[in-house]
This record gives sequence, structure tokens and C-alpha cells, in this order.
Amino acid sequence: MNTMALYLIGDVQGCNSALQRLLDEISFSASRDTLYLLGDLVNRGPDSAGVLRRLMAYGDAAQCLLGNHDLHLLALSQHVRKPGRHDTLNNILQAPDRHAMLDWLRWQKMAMALTVDRHDLLMVHAGVLPCWSASQTLALAAEVQAVLRGPALGDFLQQMYGDEPHAWNDTLTGADRLRVIVNSLTRMRFCDAQGRMEFASKEGSSAAPPGYMPWFDVPGRQTAAITLAFGHWSTLGWLNRPDVLSLDTGCVWGGCLSALRLGGTKRSGNNRVLAHELIQVKCEQAQQPG
Repeated sequence: MNTMALYLIGDVQGCNSALQRLLDEISFSASRDTLYLLGDLVNRGPDSAGVLRRLMAYGDAAQCLLGNHDLHLLALSQHVRKPGRHDTLNNILQAPDRHAMLDWLRWQKMAMALTVDRHDLLMVHAGVLPCWSASQTLALAAEVQAVLRGPALGDFLQQMYGDEPHAWNDTLTGADRLRVIVNSLTRMRFCDAQGRMEFASKEGSSAAPPGYMPWFDVPGRQTAAITLAFGHWSTLGWLNRPDVLSLDTGCVWGGCLSALRLGGTKRSGNNRVLAHELIQVKCEQAQQPG
């Protein structure tokens, strides 16, 4: 008899057929299993609407984070941004059920926490600033979630874009405060030892700009004692450490779509860590980054 399973899934980005093949590979059952999707559900791939309709139909069996492409879709729907040259979102924006899909998207989360076999896991799309604890990350994510679900959505999305402030300060308020939270959770790859974010570089972890490092390697990171799972960074790819699980394996660029089955513990040195199994399917979609 099959038992209940928990899966983390990396950036789908509109690759609905790859998602179907991955779910077939893991024998997913919405009545038994739970999926945790790490954001960027839509865009660049050929069938973003199909992805959203599928996940909506799964109900509570699909727990989803919002990534930068998902927020971009909401911004387009509110007419506060213009479509990008590589966007593939018209099959949502022009769909007869677009309002249902967009409303569902607004109610997804910016961060999630999970305890598996007494092991704590924090999930975000991109990263967590080194000065934030897990509980603070969830609280700050909830601030953004409340605005996304409220009447000020259009105003928030209008002010969401921009690289500054580069770092967190507890005294931040208003649009600046929300922008730093969004940038950390959905855009960050590199920051410096003081937690200042850098957004221009999109290469792998070995190509950090001078003075910067991957956010998860900053000394003294407050979330280092738990496992942090994220997507967003396709040039980083699959990274498997006791404290870090990176699951954007470049599906939309012709790479793989990845699922990580969680369960049990295993020994790593003198510690017990969360056990997992990586399952991947090759994606037929191939685009050039841009």
C-alpha cells in the first residue's frame, strides 16, 4: 500500500506537460500526498494557465509559494507593468477564467514552514536575509501576503519594483519595507556580509561579484540551524546540503523539473538530517534566458 508522501517541487514556469510527467513519475495522488511548490509557477513556458488550473484543482494537496514571475503576472493583471519580450502569460490574461486564476494566485504564500520527522524546514522562492530568523521570515512574509489579498493590491504592485533599499532595517515602513521583503524572498541570490543584496548577477554561486557571496553562505546566518529550501536560481541548480536545498534545475531552459520526496532522517557526520529522494524529468521546453 502506498503511504502519504510530501514533495518539494522547483520552478515549473508554465511547463505543464513536464509537471504532468513528474507527477506521473512519483505516482502523485491528491487524496494522499502533498506538493510544496517553491514559486515561479508561471511564465516563459508554454502553458501557464494549465499549471494554475491543475494546482487549483488539487486544493490543499498543492501548497504554493509566489515567485517573481507570479508577482509579475499579478502586476500585469493590474496594468501596472507592461509585458516583457519573453512573457508567455496571455493564456492566463485572456482566459475566460482569468479572474479565478488570478484570485487564487493572490492567496498563495510568500514563505512556508514545515516540520518533517521533527526536522524543521523553511521554504521560500529565492532567499532569506541573513539577519532574519525563521519566525521573523514568516512574519514578514505575512505582511506582504496581507497586502496581496487586500484592496491596496494595485498600489502595492505599483511600488513593488526597485532595488532599494538594499538591506533590511527594522525601522523600515511602507513601500520600502515591503520591497525589501519581496526582494529577499523572490529575487535575491547574492548579498554581502552586512546583508546588502545584489541583483545584477544571475550566474552560479562561484561567480559572486567582488565583496558578495551566496546569501546562504553569509557567516552568522540566523537560519543556519534549519533546512532552507528554495528555487529561483537555475544557474545554481540542485544543491544538497543539510542546511540548504536548491531545486530550480532549469526546466524552462531545457533542464529538468525536480521533485524532492521528504521523509525520515539520516546521519550526516555527527548530526541527524532530513532524508530525501530526488526525482527528475527532462523538460522538452528550451528557451534562451532573457
